[in-house]
Amino acid sequence: MAKSQEVKELLNAGVHFGHLTRRWDPNMEPYVYMERNGIHIINLYKTVAKMEEAGKALHKIAASGRQILFVATKKQAKEIVAQGAEDAQMPYITERWPGGMLTNFVTIRRAVKKMKSVDQMKKDGRFEKLSKKERLQIERMRAKLDKQLGSISEMTRLPGAIFIVDTTREHIAVKEAQRLNIPIFAMVDTNSDPRQVDYAIPSNDDASKSIKKIIDYASSSISEGLDEREADKKVKQEQEAKAKKEKEQKAKAKKEAADKKKAEEKAAKKEQKASDDKKTEEKAQEKQGKEDADKKVKAEEKTAKSDDKKPAKSEPKSVEKKEVPSKDEDDKKQMKEAEKENKLESKEETLEKATEDKKDESKDKK
Repeated sequence: MAKSQEVKELLNAGVHFGHLTRRWDPNMEPYVYMERNGIHIINLYKTVAKMEEAGKALHKIAASGRQILFVATKKQAKEIVAQGAEDAQMPYITERWPGGMLTNFVTIRRAVKKMKSVDQMKKDGRFEKLSKKERLQIERMRAKLDKQLGSISEMTRLPGAIFIVDTTREHIAVKEAQRLNIPIFAMVDTNSDPRQVDYAIPSNDDASKSIKKIIDYASSSISEGLDEREADKKVKQEQEAKAKKEKEQKAKAKKEAADKKKAEEKAAKKEQKASDDKKTEEKAQEKQGKEDADKKVKAEEKTAKSDDKKPAKSEPKSVEKKEVPSKDEDDKKQMKEAEKENKLESKEETLEKATEDKKDESKDKK
């Protein structure tokens, strides 16, 4: 519900004054409060409601990052609109509306680039190298472009919306915006058709105070939207920085955990390897011990067997000393006699002797 204070402020600014009754547009009937002295009076409560609706929409568009183009070529609205647009950091048109400003935006951008190229020439010193006549021609061209398009030099793409003062006067801008489906916000007087715009604000579009009141409200709504965008951007950056920091911390913690786990696994492997090496060494020692024991047993068995198989030692045979033959004849005789005495018995003599001994033994037994 509209506040009475806002209505009073609008009333003091003369927003309620409309056009002569004979010049009115029948489509404005819902916004006309009464007729007085041949002039229509606008219902300010409806004006406040429409202002709030338009303000919310402008706030939303500005918060989304899109630009809003202000258009007002009336003498009494030029300075006010230019000031309000500059306060809201938005482009504006206060001179003649250039045909194809929206529908032929590429050509308009080319003209803006030409104006910027002249500025670049002045900066790098090429402009001073030109002749006096060329410099004069370029200066005139630059002044003309600046007058018409200087205020939209920063508008690099089509605007997100367009705000018009007096739709009857700026009908070309309305047609172009309708053709491109660009939302239209407008101050609509009693002699205009509100159906041609998306957000109509019924108000007096001829009085400078009335225009200033509406433009200031629209500018403040846009500024709030921009501030909200900056705040959201800042919050988003902080959140991103926080998320990045948390991500880095998580990655660091994860890396530390992985390194710790890796170190533990390495230590466990090392310990396991040492344990395995110890077991292997113990097994090798045990095996070596067994082998040594087996070798010892085998050696003992072998020694025992060799002792069993070893024959008893026989008495050493007496070695007969051979006498050295003497050269004397006596010695030779003695040697022959000794040989006869020591001559071994033959086999037959031995057998005979044995049989005789057996017979003697049998006789003795009898």
